Amino acid sequence: MSRTTRRTFTISMLALLAACGKPQQPTKFPRYAGPPVTQVSINKGERRMHLLSGSNVVRSYDISLGNQPVGHKQFEGDGKTPEGIYYVDRFNPRSRYHLSVGVSYPNAADRAFAEGQGRNPGGDIFIHGRGPDGNNLFPRQRDWTAGCIAVADEEIEEIYAMLSPGTPIVIFP
Repeated sequence: MSRTTRRTFTISMLALLAACGKPQQPTKFPRYAGPPVTQVSINKGERRMHLLSGSNVVRSYDISLGNQPVGHKQFEGDGKTPEGIYYVDRFNPRSRYHLSVGVSYPNAADRAFAEGQGRNPGGDIFIHGRGPDGNNLFPRQRDWTAGCIAVADEEIEEIYAMLSPGTPIVIFP
């Protein structure tokens, strides 16, 4: 056996042994095995979010919005939830609001508009759980976020498992 072959064999055996080691810890959050979610549709006026696979609704949720829910988010601190087409751009398993899924706001048009007004468009818009803030405010105050979309903590666990990076998020007025 050549030196290279022995080295390859040894590395392969170590990898095999590592794979046979301690069993993987089960996740504390649910896994999703249903049809792929191809779009998130959010109707601000109805306070409803739908996860779609093609044209079929897979799941629907009641939502909370920014504390100034009417109109499109334009500036940092305006308390509005964006309107338009965005995408899932990140996942945060350590969110203050249990779990969170990033919304790609601001897009180029949002940035250009805000900069044209000499303002900052803001950012850090997420679909997230209620966490401690929302649990203290909801249901007394339906819309309480700084511009995000909030659902119950149990629901964000399900949503977090169902979405993939790049999934379109369409937010209607």
